[in-house]
Amino acid sequence: MLSNIRHRNLIKIINCCSEIDFKALVLKYMPKGSLEKWLYTKNSLNILQRLNIMIDATSALEYLHHGYSIPIVHCDMKPSNILLDDDMVAHVADFGIAKLLGGGDSITQTMTLATVGIIHNAEYGLKGMVSTRGDVYSFGIVAMEIFTRRKPTDEMFDGEMNIKQWIAKSLVLPDARIDEVVDANLLGIGTELEDDDHVRKRDCISAIMRLALTCCAESPEERISMKEVVATLNKIKTKFLKDATAVKGVLLNHPLVQQPFN
Repeated sequence: MLSNIRHRNLIKIINCCSEIDFKALVLKYMPKGSLEKWLYTKNSLNILQRLNIMIDATSALEYLHHGYSIPIVHCDMKPSNILLDDDMVAHVADFGIAKLLGGGDSITQTMTLATVGIIHNAEYGLKGMVSTRGDVYSFGIVAMEIFTRRKPTDEMFDGEMNIKQWIAKSLVLPDARIDEVVDANLLGIGTELEDDDHVRKRDCISAIMRLALTCCAESPEERISMKEVVATLNKIKTKFLKDATAVKGVLLNHPLVQQPFN
């Protein structure tokens, strides 16, 4: 079935091997490696690149959830399962624990070994409840990780504080700012000429983090669908690019730029 699905953001399955003592899938090679590598080894992705990768990954999940005859739940969305091709287009991979929702079911119950920190423990870990809204929750956590460069299992998150609470406080408390939790490489703070651009970047990341928190609602019924996630991300990207054009115009007309050179 996986070999029959077709989407530009899903890893292509070329062939398979099914022997008594060896089973494997042959996948298309992704030369740029995983998103996890780019986050923690290279750390050279800007805001727009990270946003594009998120749109690619969620487009793949939207197809799995709503675009195929049988809904497919990935069950293990994380940066290491998002692979990048030569053009930095993201492809969702690793369907080792994916589940099918057949017979019109919106939820199924099974034993699954998903990644700690990415899943909702009460749903997957304790009850074994698998649904498309579980993937939505995992995406929310991944989005937080992408823009903070903090794993949900980071040692700073103990029993009293998790990554969701950390992000939520940065958005609602009057004495806290999103600047303090996002990857420091994403927000440039410096001269007067950079102020408008800094605000633009901060507003974009704040919108993404609010979306991530919505995806991570405790109750599955309160979470939005992956269709809504994709639509919201595209709106955020459109605004980010539009604001970039406006900021560029302001900078070109700034007195410091307009003054003649000697």
